[in-house]
Amino acid sequence: MKIWLTEQNWPWKPDKYRFAAEQMLLTLFPGEKPGYPDTPYLDTSAPTAPDGEPWVALTLHRGEKLSCVTAQVEQGGRRGRGVARFPSEKLDELDEQVYHTVSHALKQAFYRAGTALLGHELPWGSLTGVRPVKLPTRALLAGKTPREAERELRETYRVSPPRAALAVECAQAALDVKRDLADDGMALYIGIPFCPTRCAYCSFISADVKRSLSLVEPYVEALCREIRLAGELLREKGLHISCAYMGGGTPTTLSAGELHKILSAVENFLPMDRCGEFTVEAGRPDTITADKLETLKKHGIHRISINPQTMEDGVLRAMGRAHTSAQIVEAMELAEAHFGGLVNMDLIAGLPADSGEGFERTLEKVLAMGPANITVHTLALKKGSRLTEEGGALCPPETVENMLGLASKRLRGAGYAPYYLYRQKYMSGSFENVGWTRPGAVCAYNIVMMEELQSVLSLGAGGITKLVDSENRKIVRLNNPKYAKEYLESWDKVAAAKDTAARFQAELAGRPAPPR
Repeated sequence: MKIWLTEQNWPWKPDKYRFAAEQMLLTLFPGEKPGYPDTPYLDTSAPTAPDGEPWVALTLHRGEKLSCVTAQVEQGGRRGRGVARFPSEKLDELDEQVYHTVSHALKQAFYRAGTALLGHELPWGSLTGVRPVKLPTRALLAGKTPREAERELRETYRVSPPRAALAVECAQAALDVKRDLADDGMALYIGIPFCPTRCAYCSFISADVKRSLSLVEPYVEALCREIRLAGELLREKGLHISCAYMGGGTPTTLSAGELHKILSAVENFLPMDRCGEFTVEAGRPDTITADKLETLKKHGIHRISINPQTMEDGVLRAMGRAHTSAQIVEAMELAEAHFGGLVNMDLIAGLPADSGEGFERTLEKVLAMGPANITVHTLALKKGSRLTEEGGALCPPETVENMLGLASKRLRGAGYAPYYLYRQKYMSGSFENVGWTRPGAVCAYNIVMMEELQSVLSLGAGGITKLVDSENRKIVRLNNPKYAKEYLESWDKVAAAKDTAARFQAELAGRPAPPR
């Protein structure tokens, strides 16, 4: 779709607003790619674009009291128009505030034009980010009631009533966790970039362990070295770990001995005495054995995650999973013996080989196993995944919506409540991923990480350290090398990032607390 940012009265160059336009294009028309014509102006009064291609024309008009962005969209011979207004005085504010004002108006106008053309609203309205819960969280922190926060989502962003209510529930869960966080604490992520096989929908930075066996031992050694350095730096600065998560990849791809070595380094070197929870991703049931679970338990792991995605054997085969649904049940029985049901299980709505009936059977089987948490994901077509590269028929959006509606109804009926959610690009039907929990079983790390409530120190390949200054809404990202081999060759970069992280958090912890 061609994008015209017409006229010459935008603050700064029109190109600055391309990102906002592309975000809304992806939300409204996920199959379209942005294109920018050489000519600066489109005659929208003409019957159609000169070459017949779909287009959107965005214009900004400044009035004496009110300014507005107008959007006109054409696709398939049909047109839609939308307008978003704001006080003209906002164009005289600081540069960053002006940018946000105009970008927001651009998105609203584009959304209104797009939905007028399409003939229907989207479940999350004009919201384009992956963290919609941040908006009601900020509203609640500012003193608004849950009802007011929900109304803002509906009226300002045209979020559907069920999604607005869902976001506010998750915002309340986020605030419950935030109350226990301190500036001298950091969440911890440890990355294990190995899996037994690669799933068709996966784009994570992980390697098939059969093809990368020679990297496992040196990777464990290098990770323990990073853990030791991180521990020395944190202790020197008087910092502690508040919650921890080991993910990947699939950490239980490693042997019990390798897990023991890593977790021993964590115990010996990192300041874990105030760590409220430690979760390990045991994702694939074909990697779970009694000796591995016993090792995790001995090292004080609180919770594991077993991720069936589906309980339909045909769907498992189609997704490249080298295990059966029966093995999932066996793995859960082992987990019950070691962790007493404090287990998260992930499901995916919208897998290509699945159906509404199949998803319902999966849901019933998982509920019968009684995990503490169930995360219901919507299939996202991720770049680099086999599913995206090979294509194939996907579940229609209405089928996915029915799956998610069924999940919500059954989970609430079984005593679960939503506690965190996020969205992704290229997500089927523009829906969401939601974590559900039994009372008292919230996984705080998921909320901290997703809502960016506290700095997250990431160790290992593919990890991204996030340094969070909530007061100033500032986030600094420090990337570890993506791949295991690259990680092994980049000690200086890895070490420098740990030093930067410790200094940032120590400075934050030493800052006087803001008045309440």
